[in-house]
Amino acid sequence: MYLLHGEEPFFIDLIERYIGGNVLAESERAFNQIVLYGPDTGYQAVVDQARQYPMMAERQVIIIREAQAMKELAGLEKYLEHPAPTTVLVLSHKHKALKASSKLAKLAQEKGVVFESRKLYDNQIPAWIKEHALGLHLQVRQDAADLMAEYLGTDLTLIVHELEKMALHLPAKSEVTPAHVEEFVGISREYNVFELQKALSQKNMKRIRNIVQYFSSNPKRNPFVLVVASLASYFTKVYLMHFLQRAGDKEVQEKLGLRNSFAIAEYRLTAKNYSFDKTREVISLLREYDLMAKGVDFNASGKDESALLKELIWRILDGGSDAQGNQWMI
Repeated sequence: MYLLHGEEPFFIDLIERYIGGNVLAESERAFNQIVLYGPDTGYQAVVDQARQYPMMAERQVIIIREAQAMKELAGLEKYLEHPAPTTVLVLSHKHKALKASSKLAKLAQEKGVVFESRKLYDNQIPAWIKEHALGLHLQVRQDAADLMAEYLGTDLTLIVHELEKMALHLPAKSEVTPAHVEEFVGISREYNVFELQKALSQKNMKRIRNIVQYFSSNPKRNPFVLVVASLASYFTKVYLMHFLQRAGDKEVQEKLGLRNSFAIAEYRLTAKNYSFDKTREVISLLREYDLMAKGVDFNASGKDESALLKELIWRILDGGSDAQGNQWMI
């Protein structure tokens, strides 16, 4: 019995694939390896299958994918009290953890193996990228790992897809640089959401205008929803920064979940340039425009993503004026 559960699906898929590809010989799988799906499967069907004897093999493998969507999952408790010794049962319970106090989890722990797949923290992603890349015979530079982590977030499946793409195109033992990330992942080193955050922090109108124009010209590389989500995460940290004005760098780094201390000065500057009330207003604006982009009408009728982006940035900048009163035109 293997209970694979938790918020991070990548590790669950990895273990499930390994079990499916290694427990049985290829010639045994046709009759002895069954894949069922939680939404379409009741516990009785699982029990009936698990109680059957394998055909011309020592064991059978039953994999239940999307087990979290199985309405009668608790019904497996009786089976786990006396599991069939010739059946390997795998429950892939994704996107949320099964309560450790539940009878099913306790029985799984007693009778088999329980693996909880936890999400990695933001500050763990660059190191994970570098380590995973070694298995693909690539060496990722720290600045390239940071760029990928900032842009791709904590979606390990997406990160691995992009690393595998680079491994197909680069010679073995290549050093991955930001230029490679720009070429294969589609992230511009000069015009990306993180450079936009920095420009907004400094209220550098010329730089903001250039980045917004680049985004408008390359919408597929810079989806509006992704830009808004990144800015929301950024200004949420700025909001917290207002409560940490007197805190030391170590505490700020820990509270904001920053990968390193280099970004602290930027967050302090942003908090200085955006008052507490303004920061709250910006977060509210980002929520409003996120809903617009997702089809909830807040006077967004007829506006494409480019127009929404320009309007959003214009409103974040209070109509486009810097501290000296210089007007920023969209």
